[in-house]
Amino acid sequence: MKRPNLICLTALPLLLCAPAAALAQSSEAAGPPAPAELGTDSRQVAFSADTLAYDETNDVVTATGDVRMNSEGNKLRADRVVWTRTSDEVRAEGNVRLVTPEGDVAYGESIVLHDSMRDAVADHLLVVLEGGGRLAADRGERKDGYTTLYRAAYTPCAVTHPDGCPKNPTWQITAVRVVHDPYKKRIRYEGAGLNLFGTRIIALPGLSHPDGSGGGGSGLLVPDVRFSQSNGLEISTPYYLKIAPDKDATIAPHLYTDVLPMIEGHYRQLTSLGAFQVAGYLTYGSRIPIDDAAGVIDKDKGIRAYIEGNGRFQLDRDWSITASGRYVTDRTFLRRYDITRDTRLRSMVDIERIRDDSYISIAGWAFQGLRTTDNAGQQPVVLPAIDARFRLDDPIWDGKIELQANSLSILRTDGQDTQRAFAAAKWERRSLTDWGQELILTGYARGDVYHTSDVDLTQTALYRGERGWHARGIGAVAAELRWPLVGSFMGGTQRLTPRVQIVASPPTENLAIPNEDARAVDLEDSNLFALNRFPGYDRWEDGARITYGFDWGFDLPGVSTRTTIGQSYRLSEMESILPPGTGLSDRWSDIVGRTNVKVGHKLSFVHRFRLDKDSFELRRNEIDAVVGGHQTYATIGYLRLNRDIDPSIEDLRDREEIRLGGRIRFARYWSLFGSTVIDLTDAKEDPTSGADGYEPVRHRLGISYDDDCIEIGVTWRRDYDTTGDFRRGNTFLFRVALKNLGR
Repeated sequence: MKRPNLICLTALPLLLCAPAAALAQSSEAAGPPAPAELGTDSRQVAFSADTLAYDETNDVVTATGDVRMNSEGNKLRADRVVWTRTSDEVRAEGNVRLVTPEGDVAYGESIVLHDSMRDAVADHLLVVLEGGGRLAADRGERKDGYTTLYRAAYTPCAVTHPDGCPKNPTWQITAVRVVHDPYKKRIRYEGAGLNLFGTRIIALPGLSHPDGSGGGGSGLLVPDVRFSQSNGLEISTPYYLKIAPDKDATIAPHLYTDVLPMIEGHYRQLTSLGAFQVAGYLTYGSRIPIDDAAGVIDKDKGIRAYIEGNGRFQLDRDWSITASGRYVTDRTFLRRYDITRDTRLRSMVDIERIRDDSYISIAGWAFQGLRTTDNAGQQPVVLPAIDARFRLDDPIWDGKIELQANSLSILRTDGQDTQRAFAAAKWERRSLTDWGQELILTGYARGDVYHTSDVDLTQTALYRGERGWHARGIGAVAAELRWPLVGSFMGGTQRLTPRVQIVASPPTENLAIPNEDARAVDLEDSNLFALNRFPGYDRWEDGARITYGFDWGFDLPGVSTRTTIGQSYRLSEMESILPPGTGLSDRWSDIVGRTNVKVGHKLSFVHRFRLDKDSFELRRNEIDAVVGGHQTYATIGYLRLNRDIDPSIEDLRDREEIRLGGRIRFARYWSLFGSTVIDLTDAKEDPTSGADGYEPVRHRLGISYDDDCIEIGVTWRRDYDTTGDFRRGNTFLFRVALKNLGR
């Protein structure tokens, strides 16, 4: 016989497709006459029941006793299903349970279907969503495609304790009436209000949100409230705009008590080749000079704004474009409005081709400095920056060959300009000896061409080079021997690897070449065995040297330790261009090392150091440690750079600071957290610093409540820096996030 249609009953905030009573002849009872087809689309509906009866007088079909129906993954279960053929009414009664293919479950005392099962009425409805949310209503009905729920409540929160006892949800939305519009794919609330911890705290007139079937929709987001010393009380009310399935926008007005309003906007779009996003902030106010500590100058009023954007596009299998841009109208705007604490903004575009045996990059860079010492005319514009690398498939003398070509053009509006190009080849061969030693042989050759102008505009003489064209050749050979020794130790496994490296390079022209990318030179564990200890290409470490050290590792179940330590000795007596204080200026280098310790997920410890070769004084001491788990933990960070480099040689200053942070979880859902940054630098370490050896930079302290469906937090932060119109003082942030709302 023909099977009736699958009828859909829509419940907030999803579509519950409930198979109606499709009755067929049962082997347990004589079947009724074949019913007429109830729709144009016929679908198979499987069912089972303990008994099946047909009342010929009233033309009623009744299935009783654990009635189950299944159609296209939609399942119905009830104690009794009655189909009155004369009125075309199907009624499911007693412990009615509906399950959708998505895993959502609806419960009710009874469900009645009419009009060829297109309309429906359900009493005492409870819907358990697949994501954990719950929707309850005294009564629900579906007519002409619209679903209406009366005296309804929605919550994503748990309604039982872990021991199974019932409890009030943390928050819920209650409404007199809820209407689902399937054509606009939205759900509207009438007489709605928000209940928090069992108490109605606020009415929600005009509340609506997407039904979840269209991937979200437009609407207001959770407001943001904060108070700062610079701006007073701030209230932000973001509005999310769903433009299309592949693009959206967010507009957030910011209202302040002490300054004019600001508008914030974000736009995102997905294309067939990739994705991009753009964000911006705009207001009107006084642009106070960054060196005006009093912050009373208000003559320079105008637009204050910040814009940023980024994107990536994959043109084909090999080629891609990555771009990002950032610009701000004045140096203190970002800090005053707490957008970011970056001291330099970078914009770039990079066209890349990546293959198994080659890499090509064509890039451009621009920078905007926001520090008090930054000169806008000295900020570089790099265009173009080209780097190409090729790896040959066929080995030569059992070694791999890598070719490189590189060019760079640096322009400044009020500073030194530099152009560079070079070509290089590197040969490397790795082998194992009969005793298990790893031998690495390296050969390197490079030819450079430089051109520079306006060298007198660079303040640090060692960075300038000489005006005009210059060429140089670079060559080096190296051999490194590693001998891993593995054995048991204290119930675990240890691995000791002594390392010895010899590098030889003929005298190389350096001082005539400008130094743009190799300024921050410092001996550390990461470059101890490098072919060139300078970080960039503009400086090359020539001469002959031997470097020695060892790596040590120790492993137990849940415990691991890694240590590296080493030193180098220059074999040649020629004078080094590496300045005193870098750890590499004398024939014997300083001693550097690093130690990593991990104990499960409870301890992570990293220590980096550099010891003076003569006095064993710590020239670099850096500690980063995390103790605790995900809920309760403490972080410690300490840095001291004591290199004593002459300011006329290098413009990077010594520094000492400590960073502390932590979180304590208590009472199951509550957390207390905080952090601090303290500048320990004094005039002895940095003559240009006005710090007295203990200068707080920033404190932060907060408390939060975070359970399965709500997050509430209050954070206090105090800043101690005054720059332009950004004043030292307190900032308070209030945050409330209702989880799973509108999914």
